[in-house]
Amino acid sequence: MVTGGSGARRTTSQTRVLDNLRTAARKGDRTALALALDEMRTLAFTPRYWVRYLTLIRHPLARIVDLLVIKQGDKIARQKGWSQSGKKSRRPRPTGERPEKAPRPRRPAKARGDPSQPPLFPGL
Repeated sequence: MVTGGSGARRTTSQTRVLDNLRTAARKGDRTALALALDEMRTLAFTPRYWVRYLTLIRHPLARIVDLLVIKQGDKIARQKGWSQSGKKSRRPRPTGERPEKAPRPRRPAKARGDPSQPPLFPGL
């Protein structure tokens, strides 16, 4: 199936996603939006379908859904600790000994009860 504007061939899955997004945009159909998002996530997170996903997000409606829902949702999940992909892999420590760190110099403690400042409640 070839669409007039983009010149790229769209598979039925991509066409179905765009149809669901259009329905959700026009009528406010939450079910159509949920179906489209589910298929978009499948395409986005599966390396096998990554090229198809890049073709899909050439469409402006799919691109805005990608930016607003999929990318932002991943960011929020990483911030809340729900996602495993946000964790950095730790490098194994070398077995050799660590060099000793020089102790940092301490700042002098602030003097409490500075006489130049008047008390807030002088009558108490």
